[in-house]
Amino acid sequence: MNANPERLRSVGEVRPIKLRSLPCRAGVGLKPEHFREILITAPDIGFFEIHAENYMVDGGPFHHYLTRIRERYPLSIHGVGLSIGGEAALDEGHLDRLALLLDRYEPESFSEHLAWSSHGGAFLNDLLPAPYHAATLARVCAHIDRVQDRLKRRMLLENPATYVEFAASTMAEPDFIGEVVRRSGCGLLLDVNNVYVSCVNHHRDPHAYIRALPLDEVAQIHLAGFAQDEDADGAPLLIDSHGAPVAQAVWELYCYALDRVGPTPTLIERDNDIPAFPVLFAEAQQAERILCRLQPHKSREACA
Repeated sequence: MNANPERLRSVGEVRPIKLRSLPCRAGVGLKPEHFREILITAPDIGFFEIHAENYMVDGGPFHHYLTRIRERYPLSIHGVGLSIGGEAALDEGHLDRLALLLDRYEPESFSEHLAWSSHGGAFLNDLLPAPYHAATLARVCAHIDRVQDRLKRRMLLENPATYVEFAASTMAEPDFIGEVVRRSGCGLLLDVNNVYVSCVNHHRDPHAYIRALPLDEVAQIHLAGFAQDEDADGAPLLIDSHGAPVAQAVWELYCYALDRVGPTPTLIERDNDIPAFPVLFAEAQQAERILCRLQPHKSREACA
């Protein structure tokens, strides 16, 4: 799905936004454990995705293998450290490193989280929620404007997985996301697992949540597994662990989402308890079979 350049304005001028598209296929997160196997076997897969922060160095084995894999496959770069939802200004050094990385690999997609992970000079190894009100809205939009101006490309914003909410919030999360997308011109990365996790944790309807999002702006989908625990009252508490196969309930919600957004590039995320590559590849093939049912003759074409 392409950005509308008329919505991407800064000081009255259209930004020189780079527009690219991932193929409407399924991909997986690229893990070092699988580098060699991917190069040897050349699997028929739609794309790979990396976490930007793992590659913010000049050289080394990660870049050696990514360069070779990038020659063969489309690439998505996913950031986890910009702190888009944070109170402080963006870390310009981090943004510069990110710009260098994107210039080096020219990915078809770049995304970040609606969350914060730094405060007062300290970096927290987590993606934390923000209150949804006017002040946060203005700040998040300003941060996204800065990112898109610096990177010269449209950013996709990912909906979060949350376990607590702020009493100070005055907007529902999907409404907040919709307003951010409208004001900033960014796209939406729809994490279906995050929708399911958050809605179970907060006793909401995940189908209604999806319907309330700006679905015309969805340019990528994430699927992942979760862990299950209980809260202090004994109610189910789901954790976005990325350490298990995609649950059946999430597959079903994925089908529901695709019925509304149409065929969309889909990533299988796995960041913990990494299995052998054929296990992840099988999950990607399951997603691709679902995509093929929606577009039997176009599953390998780019989404427009």
